[in-house]
Amino acid sequence: MIELKVRKLGNSLGVVLPKEVIARLNTGEGQYLYLTETPEGGYRLTPFDPAFEQKMAKAEDIIRRYPNTLRALAR
Repeated sequence: MIELKVRKLGNSLGVVLPKEVIARLNTGEGQYLYLTETPEGGYRLTPFDPAFEQKMAKAEDIIRRYPNTLRALAR
């Protein structure tokens, strides 16, 4: 477990992530992190956009259902 301290940053509040956390998340300055709520009531911090995952699942479904159409459009 890593303890983070909430600090005032201008008119907002924020936390500073240690180097080890940044390395583990494989992220860096200027990149986005996503905070999602878990079913248990907690939070999950991830570098991956959950909305993108849903969009990719829909795209894969379309690719599976219409391979011939997509092949023809690719010509």
